[in-house]
Amino acid sequence: MSQQAARRGGAGWALAITSVAGFMAALDNLVVTTALPAIREDFGGELHDLEWTVSAYTLTFAVLLMFGAALGDRFGRRKLFVTGLAIFTGASAAAALAPGIEALVTARAVQGVGAAIMMPLTLTLLTAAVPAAKRGMMYGIWGAVNGLAVASGPLIGGSLTEHVSWQWIFWLNVPLGLALLPLARWRLSESYGTGAPLDIAGTLLASGGLFGIVYGLIRGNIDGWTSAPVLTGLIAGAALLAGFVHHGIRSKNPMLPMRLFRNRAFSAINAASLLMFVGMFGSIFLLSQFMQNVLGYSPTEAGLRMLPWTGMPMIVSPVAAYLSDRFGGRPVVTAGLALQAIGLAWFAAIVQTDVSYAAQLPALIISGVGMALYFAPAANLVMSSVRPSEQGIASGANNALREVGGALGIAILASVFSAQGGYGPAQHFVDGLGPALWVGAALVGVGAVAAALLPGRTVTAKPVAVPAAAAVGTEVRTPAGV
Repeated sequence: MSQQAARRGGAGWALAITSVAGFMAALDNLVVTTALPAIREDFGGELHDLEWTVSAYTLTFAVLLMFGAALGDRFGRRKLFVTGLAIFTGASAAAALAPGIEALVTARAVQGVGAAIMMPLTLTLLTAAVPAAKRGMMYGIWGAVNGLAVASGPLIGGSLTEHVSWQWIFWLNVPLGLALLPLARWRLSESYGTGAPLDIAGTLLASGGLFGIVYGLIRGNIDGWTSAPVLTGLIAGAALLAGFVHHGIRSKNPMLPMRLFRNRAFSAINAASLLMFVGMFGSIFLLSQFMQNVLGYSPTEAGLRMLPWTGMPMIVSPVAAYLSDRFGGRPVVTAGLALQAIGLAWFAAIVQTDVSYAAQLPALIISGVGMALYFAPAANLVMSSVRPSEQGIASGANNALREVGGALGIAILASVFSAQGGYGPAQHFVDGLGPALWVGAALVGVGAVAAALLPGRTVTAKPVAVPAAAAVGTEVRTPAGV
C-alpha cells in the first residue's frame, strides 16, 4: 500500500466507500421489480414501458462496463469513480422526480451510464488500498455487501413502495451518493492503468446492436413482427453486432478480443452465463408482478416471498464453493443451471390465479439453490479460462454478457407473455406467464448443456466468497494477479 493511500485513510475507507457504491449499483438492478405495479398505476405505462424501466439500466450498464474501466485506467480511477458516482446520484434524483414513464426510462439509462463508469473501478481502487495479505478478507466483505443488495433488492423496493412511495427506491441513492462523493475525493488514492487506446468504435457497435435487438423484441407484439420499425431494429441490430464481432477480430485493441472465444472453456462459461441471466431476469420481472397483480400480495409481501430465491445464495454459496473446490467447477455450475431450469419449469407447471405460496415455495427454493451453485464457481471458471494478463478483460466481458442476458431475458419473456396473455384479468396474466416461464426454463436448460461442455475438472484456487454480487455484474475487471 502506498504512503499516499495510508495518508488518505487506507484500506478501511476504501472498503467502506467501494462497498457502499457497489451496494447502490447492485440494488438498482432488482429494486425496481416489486415497484413495477405502482409505477404502472401512477404513469399508466404498458408492458413495453415497464420493460424499459429495467432494461434501460441493464443495457447501458452492460455495453459501457469495459469502456468505463478503460476510462479509469487512462484518465485516473479515482477521478472516473467520482464522475460515475456523481452521474449515478444525479440520475437517481431525476428518476425520483420523473413526471412520466419516458422521463423515468431516460433517467434509468443515465443511471446505467454512471454505474458502468463507477462499478468496474471499485475493485481496482480497493486493491490499490489494501495490502496483498488482506485482500481476500476485504473482497469477501465487499462481495457480501453487494450480495446483500441483490438478496434484499425486491424486499427494499417493496417496502419503500408500500410504506412511503416508489420514488424512494431512487431517492435512497441520493444521500448515500452525496455522502460518498467528498469521501471518495478525500480518502481514495489516485491510480492509473496502462493507458491503452479507448475502443470507441467497438462501444458504439455493441451499443447500437444491442439496442436494436432489444427494441425489436420489445416492440414486436405491439407494432407487428413484420413492421418496418421492428424489422429495422432486428436487422440493423444484428448487422451492428456482426460488425462488433468483426471489429473484435480485426482491431488491434478491441474492448472484447474475439480470440478469447476460441477457448472452449471461455466460450462455454460465457454462453452459460448469458442464458442463465436471460431466464432469471425475465422470470423475476414477470413473477414479481404476478405476486401483486394476480395473487394480491402487497409490495412488501411480494419482496419477502421472493427471498427464498434471491436470498438463497447468501446461505448456500459457502457450500457451493466447497463443492467446487472438491469436485471442480463444471459439475457444480451445470447442476446449478439445471436446478434453476427445474425451478422455473416447476413454477410454469403450477402457476394459477389462486396458487398458494406453499405450492410456490419449492420452486423458489430450488431456483435459489441453483442460482447459488452457479454463482460460486462461475467467476473462477472465467478467470481460469484465460491467461493472468487477460483476466481483467475476461471478467468485464463475462459481467457485460450477464447484464446483456438480463435485458434480453426481459425482452424475450415479456414478448412471449404479451403474445399469449397480458395485463388485464388475472387469468389473462396467467395465460401469458406460463408459456413465458417455460421459455425461460428451456433457455436456462440450454445454459446447463453449455456448462456441461466445459473442459474436464480444473480445480482452481479457492474462490473468494462473493455470494450474489456476481449476479449483477459487480465482479467486473478484477485486476490481473489479484
